[in-house]
Amino acid sequence: QVQLVESGGGLVQAGESLRLSCAASGRTFSTYAMAWFRQAPGKERAFVGAVSRSGSYTLYTNSVKGRFTISRDNVKNTMYLQMGSLRPEDTAVYYCAARYDSGRYYDRNDYDYWGQGTQVTVSS
Repeated sequence: QVQLVESGGGLVQAGESLRLSCAASGRTFSTYAMAWFRQAPGKERAFVGAVSRSGSYTLYTNSVKGRFTISRDNVKNTMYLQMGSLRPEDTAVYYCAARYDSGRYYDRNDYDYWGQGTQVTVSS
């Protein structure tokens, strides 16, 4: 098993940047594909982006391409989400997720472990 803890959320103004972290403990971090999802009030949890086990492959939802960057450090057992040019519509609780087996990067049902989430609020 793996335990995930997100941090770095907060209140920022539109156009600003923020970096989220997801610290993992437990089973070897590098054996998990990782992803970020977000959930806005009244909406379903949605895919933001994902990173492969080695970190060599990333995938993003269209609305964050060019603004967000996912990375991971398999020595520090941590995944990051660097968010830039933030918009009010990015406001949500952001969750990190881990998947041990193969699956679809964008499908939340394919992930086995979740963090508790961190709130990101972008004011206009």
